[in-house]
Amino acid sequence: MNRTQKSRPTHTVYVVEGEGDAAYWTKIGAAWVHEDGEGYNISLTALPLNGRLVVRTAKADAKKEAGR
Repeated sequence: MNRTQKSRPTHTVYVVEGEGDAAYWTKIGAAWVHEDGEGYNISLTALPLNGRLVVRTAKADAKKEAGR
């Protein structure tokens, strides 16, 4: 783990199934921006079989994210 990954993740990774208001978001990992800003290191706790991956800026308050 590099110095950047020891800090809080900069992004949260979700798998999203469905569209619009019917979409179901499941948090499956975290991402850290590379020091040069040209990419990300991504750590997943699950590997989705369907749906799409969405990477969003991490929020300070995780309770807000749970309401998605």
